[in-house]
Amino acid sequence: MKSEDLISHIIIDEYSATPKYKQLVNTILYAIETGKITQGNMLPSINELSFVLEISRDTAEKGYRRLRKLGVIESIPGKGYFVINTDFSRKLKICLLFNKLSTHKKIIYDSFTKAIGEQAAIDLYIYNNDFSLFKSLLNNKKEGYTHYVIIPHFNEGDEKAQDIINAIPREKLVILDKLLPGITDDYAAVYENFAQDIYSALEQALVPLSKYNTLKILFPKNTYFPKEILDGFYKFCQQYAFNHKVVDNILVEEINKGEVYISLMEDDLVTLIERLLALEMEVGKDVGVISYNEIPLKRIILNGITTISTDFAMLGTEAANCILNNIREKIHVPFYLNLRKSL
Repeated sequence: MKSEDLISHIIIDEYSATPKYKQLVNTILYAIETGKITQGNMLPSINELSFVLEISRDTAEKGYRRLRKLGVIESIPGKGYFVINTDFSRKLKICLLFNKLSTHKKIIYDSFTKAIGEQAAIDLYIYNNDFSLFKSLLNNKKEGYTHYVIIPHFNEGDEKAQDIINAIPREKLVILDKLLPGITDDYAAVYENFAQDIYSALEQALVPLSKYNTLKILFPKNTYFPKEILDGFYKFCQQYAFNHKVVDNILVEEINKGEVYISLMEDDLVTLIERLLALEMEVGKDVGVISYNEIPLKRIILNGITTISTDFAMLGTEAANCILNNIREKIHVPFYLNLRKSL
């Protein structure tokens, strides 16, 4: 088969968040597995791939380098790239459905792909917390995957998501980050218990919190954040007799000394810090600040911002472990507290 004919079997999905060089590798391996590309076939040149698929030369070269490392293709100087090995089998083809792209989701993705290994084909799709997009993506991706790893966070439509997810065979399903009510039978899950975990994390911070009188949590309206976070927050404040308030707009909230602010969103954290600096309030003395989800930068900002966070790398690693070892259990990954000068 001519290389110009082979290129019709090499597909880049513009809707996929999977890096394009990995898509290139996956689609060529799949074409080999299905017999559309056979041993001895000459593959399209770097220039052909770049032009027809509208990808950069660097992307095409990176994909071919990966295939060479796997021992699937080889380059013959002056002639091109040829398939030299079709004797391989990838038992795993995994569809990842993440609610959004973020620093934390990248940690989950990187730890998952590292733990699952090189022989798995992984497609990543982002549905932006939108149930309609989630439904469309999943309905269009029901064939050909051995497993579906789903992070089920929606701005609205949670109650409908269970029907879509329940159509997936349980041996193929891994729920990640959040348990969703209504998912029946035995299935794998690696999850956070948001109510219990934020309560426990705040309890760990009880000593520094005791110098303040009021706790405020910044919880935007129409958010994908689980309402269980508020349940744990209310329980802690009632148990330890803190005045408390849920704030949906930090731009207009009155800020007073003796208050602690728990910020879920990074944008809200920036706004909060800007307002505190403008008011010349000393963070960690006049007002306390706790941020949700750990990132390295928070170790530095204001000499260190206290964080409540889960272990994102563990979430990814445990999800991969469920697939590799055919585990159909529910594994809880708890929050932890990083106590710093902002409290």
